[in-house]
Amino acid sequence: MPSVDSFLNPRLKQVESLYKASSEAYWQATTTGEEKYEQQYIGYRQDLIRLFSNKEDYAILKEWLANETLQKDLLLYRQLVLLEHEYIPNQPDADLLSDIVQKESEIEGEFTRFRVSLDGQTVSDNEIQDILQNETDSTIRRKAWEASKQIGCQVAERVIELVKLRNRAAQEAGFKNYYAMSLHLQELDGRDLFSILAKLEKETTEPFRRAKRKLDGQLARTFKISTNEVMPWHYADPFFQEAPPPENVQLDPYFKEKNIIEITKHFFADIGLDVEDILQRSDLFERPNKNQHAYCIDIDHSGDVRVLANIRDNEWWMSTMLHEFGHGVYDKYIDRTLPYLLRTPAHTLTTEAIAMFMGRLTKNPEWLTLYADVPKQEAERLGKELEEYLSLSMLIFVRWGLVMVHFEHEMYHDPDQDLNALWWSLVERFQLIRKPDRRNEPDWAAKIHIGTAPVYYQNYILGELMASQLHFMIVDELRNDSYLKKKSTGAYLIRRIFHPGAQIPWYELLKNANGEGLNPDYFIKQFIR
Repeated sequence: MPSVDSFLNPRLKQVESLYKASSEAYWQATTTGEEKYEQQYIGYRQDLIRLFSNKEDYAILKEWLANETLQKDLLLYRQLVLLEHEYIPNQPDADLLSDIVQKESEIEGEFTRFRVSLDGQTVSDNEIQDILQNETDSTIRRKAWEASKQIGCQVAERVIELVKLRNRAAQEAGFKNYYAMSLHLQELDGRDLFSILAKLEKETTEPFRRAKRKLDGQLARTFKISTNEVMPWHYADPFFQEAPPPENVQLDPYFKEKNIIEITKHFFADIGLDVEDILQRSDLFERPNKNQHAYCIDIDHSGDVRVLANIRDNEWWMSTMLHEFGHGVYDKYIDRTLPYLLRTPAHTLTTEAIAMFMGRLTKNPEWLTLYADVPKQEAERLGKELEEYLSLSMLIFVRWGLVMVHFEHEMYHDPDQDLNALWWSLVERFQLIRKPDRRNEPDWAAKIHIGTAPVYYQNYILGELMASQLHFMIVDELRNDSYLKKKSTGAYLIRRIFHPGAQIPWYELLKNANGEGLNPDYFIKQFIR
């Protein structure tokens, strides 16, 4: 058997080279929509499959993982664990895995190039969002909402086929299904996860019911209908995952004609986190064939961090920029002296926690005064309503997240069931939204994550929980109710969260930072009670 170094070093060089090339190809594919880059991305991913599918290498790796001497070398052992997470899902049949990559990339490409057709006109996601946030004619809103689901009809059959292929691969790797394998590789215990979700459902059911009753009353007044006539298209986005602004709080005007990029740069600089270099490498404005969503990507784990966005001068995009650059500063400030495999966030949920911690700030009165030029007295006057608005936003997001997590869990358990019916049963259960009469369309498939970022949404929910935990941790650390315009805020995040990278599991990182594991009580304290 080769030595650990003689095995690891050449393979890690290959991994680093291929991940960098695939990340660059993905960036080009999503910023241009050109199929040649999609094919390059597919090719690099297939090269990685070939690398990680080597069964002799995997057998050697398992022997080392069982070696008690190696287990004492914590950095080395952690690399071996993370490397195993790459080998496990790539042990099934190579042709099957190649087929999965091909189909995932095709679906992603279709989402990138897709534009909604509304009344014979091609419109962007931003334009659909504008209608759902501002239009008062229910007929126009309904058309826009239904149009937002068109992509679901185009990809649904292929997504179901992809789910079955993923399940086959997971079963070949020794798991019940793809969902179970994904939780294992994400170092999440399924029982713990669904225990947390059950607690969140229980704690939020009545507060959400009360809040939604109040919201539906507001919508009924706005659209001059009864509360019984409020339908999915009356909410502020296609999936009711975000809170519409209260009647007396309109945040968009505060960002009209503001330089969203400059605000982002100044905010992060004020807490000791420099994003100038990330901004220079990013692609931030919409254009034809470009991906219409937003994401942050670390191209090489050596400092080349970028953000894709489609900025407009409104509160939603301001919050999104804070969110994505929250990911960016996490990636940037990881200790670059760590071995390559450890130069990533401790977990998806930890980087989501930072992103969500930042994204919430557009509903913070002090932040609005400092960065959106809202007069202090006006911000203070809005304080109570903004607090309620943020709490409503969190309630709505958690209930929406429960739809997504339960849907994926059930879909991977039985992809042949009536998924349209499953989707609406969960929407009605968790979001209290009535299905439109006689609607039987694959609305679930219009959510890009289900096809291209599978078994991910639980990390958004867990990220929100950790973001609340971080809030109380930082307030306690700084001995101050505010962490804005304080470079000690960034210093704390770098020291406690960013710098360690992935050298320890996420649950140990959190315990090291504040002495306890993930605790939903902080979120409940901040937003529910």
